[in-house]
Amino acid sequence: MKAKKKSYFSNRGSITLLAALLAGSAVIRIGIGANSALAEVDPEDGFSLPLAAQPITSEPLEERETDIKSLLDALRAREARVNELEGELAARSKALDIAQVEIERRLFALENAEQRLRQTLSIAQTAAEDDLSKLTVVYENMKPKEAAALFGAMEPAFAAGFLGRMRPEIAAKVMAGLTPESAYSISAILAGRNARAPKN
Repeated sequence: MKAKKKSYFSNRGSITLLAALLAGSAVIRIGIGANSALAEVDPEDGFSLPLAAQPITSEPLEERETDIKSLLDALRAREARVNELEGELAARSKALDIAQVEIERRLFALENAEQRLRQTLSIAQTAAEDDLSKLTVVYENMKPKEAAALFGAMEPAFAAGFLGRMRPEIAAKVMAGLTPESAYSISAILAGRNARAPKN
């Protein structure tokens, strides 16, 4: 009885093992068939193989290396251009600094020249004023008749300038010796100057 039971259980174990092997074989065949079916799928139909099923090639790696090299070349070219522009800007800045120094130097020289010119003009005006004053004194010391003859030969505006600087009593004697036409012209010029003079 016990021998029969033992034989039953051992046969049952063998059957179970055989069934498991058959099931595993079926699973393997189904997997191989699925891979074959997937391999026959056309990528143009909108399907693509799973990443694990795709063939491994070196082309994507080479393409990535080419892209990286192109990017590095572009960055190097851009860096070189930036360095070139920085050099140009530095050169322009230096040129502007030099130009500014030169402009300031010239402005300083121009201001000095202008100051010297003012001094020269002031000296010239002072000298001219001194000369006119001396010449007026000379005319005042002349005899009225001789001075009148000299003033009659002058342009009326020029003669009026001296007569206006002379003492009134001496100017009156000189005017008395002039011709009526000359005396009138000189008087009109003197009157016009007085009329244009500012009044308080």
